[in-house]
Order: sequence, then C-alpha cells, then structure tokens
Amino acid sequence: MSNYPFSYKLSWLPRFLKPSLAGDAQDFAPMAGTLMDPPPKQAVRLAFVGDISAVANRSAPDCDPAIKALLGAADLVIGNCESPVVDRPSAVLGTRLGTHHAMSEPFLAEALTAVGVAREKLVLSLANNHVLDQGIAGFDETIAALLRLGIRTIGLADGPVVPIQVGSLDIGFAAFTLWRNADEKLFAGRVSMDSDPASWPPAGLDLLCAVPHWDWEFRHFPRDGTRALARRLAGQGVRLIAGHHAHVVQPVEKIDGTIVAYGLGDFLGTAFARQPWPGRIGSILVVDVSSDAGTRGRIASYRMHPFMRLRAGDHERLVLVEALEGRMRDRVAERLKAVFPSPPTDEGVPA
Repeated sequence: MSNYPFSYKLSWLPRFLKPSLAGDAQDFAPMAGTLMDPPPKQAVRLAFVGDISAVANRSAPDCDPAIKALLGAADLVIGNCESPVVDRPSAVLGTRLGTHHAMSEPFLAEALTAVGVAREKLVLSLANNHVLDQGIAGFDETIAALLRLGIRTIGLADGPVVPIQVGSLDIGFAAFTLWRNADEKLFAGRVSMDSDPASWPPAGLDLLCAVPHWDWEFRHFPRDGTRALARRLAGQGVRLIAGHHAHVVQPVEKIDGTIVAYGLGDFLGTAFARQPWPGRIGSILVVDVSSDAGTRGRIASYRMHPFMRLRAGDHERLVLVEALEGRMRDRVAERLKAVFPSPPTDEGVPA
C-alpha cells in the first residue's frame, strides 16, 4: 500500500531511537544569511514551521513567549498538517498506537492560540503521507474543518501552485509529497504528488516556494536524491524550499539564488511522547522577502530559530534553544553544531 522501500522500513525504529548524523555539515550553508546588503526598505516576513500533530499531545502546548513573538511578527506562517482533523478517529487501534494520526478541531484551534498564530495568517500543507490515515471520509472532514477555522491549504491535487497575496507580493506555494501511507489510487485526485516543476505555471508570481514532503525520516542530512531534486526545483525558478518529513532538523543549502531548508523537524510532536531528545529539536525558518520596486520577490535574509519540545505532563512545552539550561542545552548545541556549519560573525549570528 505504501511506497516506502523495504530497507527504509527496516531502518525506521533504529533511526527513531538514534537519529543518524551521517553526513558533512561543511557541504551546507550557515543557519542564517543575508542575501541583500543593504536590506530592502520594505519586506514581507514568512515563517515556516515543521510538522504539526497531536500524537505527542493530549492538550495544547505551552509556548515560550519568544516563540509566540517570533511567529506573531510574521506576515504569513506556513506549516505541514501531519494529522487528519477529525471529530472521531475511524482507525481506532492505529490511532491509539500512534501509527495512524488524528487531531481534533478544538485541539488545533487551541494549539494555534497557544503559539500565537492567527488563523488568517496560517497556511497548512496537506501533502504528506498521513493525510489519509483516517480514510477518505477523514480527508474530507479535514478539509471542511480547516475551512471552518479559516485556514488556507496547499498541497491538494486541484493545482500544484497556490498563489497567496502577502502584503504587496504575490507568492506561489507548491506543496507535494513523495511518500504515502495508502494506495496511490487513493492519493490521486486528492493530494499533490507532483514534484516536477516544469509543470508548474509561475506566471505573474513575485516568488515561487516549494513545500515538499520528502527525504527519509530521522536522518539529519538529506539523501543525494533529495539534493538532486532541490537542484532541479531551483533550476526551474523555485527560490525558496522548506521541507518536511524527516522529523529532525536538517541543514540549509544555497543553490545560486535559492534557499533550501531541507527539514524543519516537528513543530508539535508526531511520534511517541517519550521520543529520544534529538527528535525533539525543531526549527522555525524566518525569511524576509523584498517588496521594494526593482527587487520584488528577492530573498533579503533567512534565519533558522531552533527550539526544543519538552514534556509538560500530557503535552509539550516549546522553548527556544538559548533558553535551555544545563546538560540539555549543551547536548542540543552540540547536535546543532554537527548539522549546521558555524555561521560567519558578519551575519549577526554568534559563532
């Protein structure tokens, strides 16, 4: 039913317990960068977050005020809706075990309030492997629930590129998934699996962004095939790529004028509540895009803001890494140093 290679399935549990660091951070870009100097006089701010799920949460998260301020300052927040939004799961046993995802409409609404994201500023991708975990009825219920909440969606099969006006800019978002947990016939006509940018119409857009659900889970460095796809997207005019599915933070790459954030990790836990600590590191990608005449749509700067998901009873507590203390802060800092090259001091980020 799914399209995962057998070797991938065998590696899932070992990599979940111990996420892989096989790779070389020096091949990639720093966590932050300035692409326009001087900066534009006017810009719009995009904030990309990772996978959103209720699997590790029975109630809304607690959120560091600094994270709420970061997300609240964005003109648009883009994330991945990793769980169907349903009143009552149809896959009861799988949902209890965590293999089939589900979250309720009240949970999603309360979680968004807790993290300071206004629904009218939120865009959620439905192009992921779990979107049909509660069947076709659950898929339809998810679309209806997000519509009621006033949340815009991307990644459906009715068109690869969704244009959204952000300030004075027209930005196109193309979300797709390479992975599915159900038969291809069920995904076809519902969820975008179109990863070929040659078929995406970019006309009239100031910026084209891709939001792919790609790569292999619990590996900090992207596979060669994933990087090749990123180069293909960049070659077809995609200037910003923010990926999901790995469930751990992955590095940033600059491909000519394109910024690629391969994996943002989870925003709200998609695996077991007692997940090993490397899988509880997430990141928020903040991108400023010029809206000045003459440079409209150019990326002015980007920055990854790493945070940690800590347990707080029956839910999670989101804390920026710099607010961590003791041994946990040291361990997280060491892991981030292994994934991201030390940023130059002239980019305003401490080395």
